[in-house]
Amino acid sequence: MKRVLMLAGDYTEDYEVMVPYQALKVIGAEVDVVCPDKKAGDKIKTAVHDFEGDQTYSEKQGHNFALNASFDYLKLEGYDGLFLTGGRAPEYLRLDYRVLDIVHFFMDLKKPVAAICHGVQILTAAHVLREKRVTAYPAVKPEVLAVGGIFVEKEPWEAVIHENLVTAPAWPGNVELLKGFIKLLEITAI
Repeated sequence: MKRVLMLAGDYTEDYEVMVPYQALKVIGAEVDVVCPDKKAGDKIKTAVHDFEGDQTYSEKQGHNFALNASFDYLKLEGYDGLFLTGGRAPEYLRLDYRVLDIVHFFMDLKKPVAAICHGVQILTAAHVLREKRVTAYPAVKPEVLAVGGIFVEKEPWEAVIHENLVTAPAWPGNVELLKGFIKLLEITAI
C-alpha cells in the first residue's frame, strides 16, 4: 500500500483536497491530510473557486474538511509521495519553514510530488523548480519564472509531468494530475 502525505490549510480549494483525497483512497492509497499547527480531528475550511466569466475566479466558502493526521508527528520516511493542494492556503503555508523542509525531503529523494493550482507556490518558495517544467494557475507564472522554472501554458484540465513532479493549473485538471501522480507512485491496480 502506498502512503501519501497531503498538505492543506484553511481555504484550500475544496475540489483540490476532497477529490484527490477520495480518489487516492479509492485506489488503495493511504492518505494523511495535515496542516501546520493542527492535529488529527481538527478541521480546515475550504474555498470553492469557480470560473464564471470574470477576470479571475470567484470564491465561496466550501466544506469543512477534517484532518486525519497531526502535522507535528510526521515521519516523512514512511511516505511514498507528497500532494500539495491549491487555493489560498499555499499563500501562507509557503511561509512555514517546516513545510519547505517537507518539500525538500520529497524533492531531494525524487519521490513523487503533485501540486495543483496555487500549490506550486509552495514549490517556488522552496526553490526546487530550477529548470523544471511545470504548470499552475496562470497568476503563479511570474513566481515560477523568478526561481528558474519553466512555465508551461496548459488548459485547466491538463497536467504536466517532469521527472518526479506532476502539476496542473486548476481543479478541472484533477483527472490528469491524478493519473500522472498514480503513475509516478507506480500504483497499477486496486
